[in-house]
Amino acid sequence: MPGAGKLVGMKVEVHADIACPWCRLGTHQFHRAVAETGAEPDVQLIHRPYQLIPDAPEQPRPLMDTVAEMFGPEQAEAMLTGMTRLGAAEGIEYRFDRAVAVNTFTAHRLLWLALDEHGAAVQATLATALFDAYFRDGVNIADHTRLTDLAERSGLAATRVRDFLASDEGAAEVREQVAVARREGVTTVPRFLFENGALIVGATSTDALTDTLRHSTEDGSHTRHPR
Repeated sequence: MPGAGKLVGMKVEVHADIACPWCRLGTHQFHRAVAETGAEPDVQLIHRPYQLIPDAPEQPRPLMDTVAEMFGPEQAEAMLTGMTRLGAAEGIEYRFDRAVAVNTFTAHRLLWLALDEHGAAVQATLATALFDAYFRDGVNIADHTRLTDLAERSGLAATRVRDFLASDEGAAEVREQVAVARREGVTTVPRFLFENGALIVGATSTDALTDTLRHSTEDGSHTRHPR
């Protein structure tokens, strides 16, 4: 058995939506946990698509307006203020005043391409770029030009990305992956599934992820459900 913190070729799948602030936080904590265990580059984080609002509009609108309509102005303000403070404590900048809500399906297609043609490391880099674009920079992550720029900076070829986004390539595969997740009962994200069956669902912490990484080569039945 490998020593503490030393993992060999581990694959972890995370169901997440780019529009989910908890997914942004959870994946950030995961990468910190990997660094703390000294497991880089032996752990691969693979992003699987999930849409909190599959029928979200294709045209962007202020995220704060959308949240206020869903929860009411006062509750929405309290939720976003709390998330902003929590993110700041973890080193993440949330700028909900800039964020624009839009359908995330095209962004998930792009993540599918990154994994399919470049592997998990490039996909993870792109996922972080998409999260920052959405929650920090106020980018419309359904816009093909902005997506192409983010993808190119993450290691994808701009020409390939432009051609891909102009086509329907990957659409059927992403829809099927989303459908499979729902059939399998995925209702809360982020959802981290470790190769040995260990599971962390929903809001978590760097410590919980670090602990699960360190135990992941031991008992395959080890499962955690924080909060």
